[in-house]
Amino acid sequence: MNNGRFAISVHILTLLEAVKDDWCSSEYLAGSININPVLVRKELINLRKHGLIISKEGKSGGSKLAKLATSIFMSDVYDAVRPEHFLGKGINKPNPNCPVGQQINQHLDELYKESERALVVSLGKSTLAEFCKNFD
Repeated sequence: MNNGRFAISVHILTLLEAVKDDWCSSEYLAGSININPVLVRKELINLRKHGLIISKEGKSGGSKLAKLATSIFMSDVYDAVRPEHFLGKGINKPNPNCPVGQQINQHLDELYKESERALVVSLGKSTLAEFCKNFD
């Protein structure tokens, strides 16, 4: 799951909580994350689609949290950026005549599902508000 989207989204949401009384521009967010504003805008669109933020266009526009940080769980953020394949996907086709090769992908898929479930449960125990306390 190491594609960076989770970290970028948590950074965005943490900044929005820090400046919660103001609309926050994608340029400001990008400056803090130190990435291109276009990448930030893509994540903002995704976070808006998942109901985590609201946005306002125009000169005085920007983004804000759509709900209280106490009601946004880290698992909600993960769900918004969930990769198609949690731990990756094998690119080779194992030998179907091998006793391991003929079953490996099915067993790996189940292992990946179990691991992702454990991650989501763990992330579901922490809110954005709790995470933001690290920056007080």
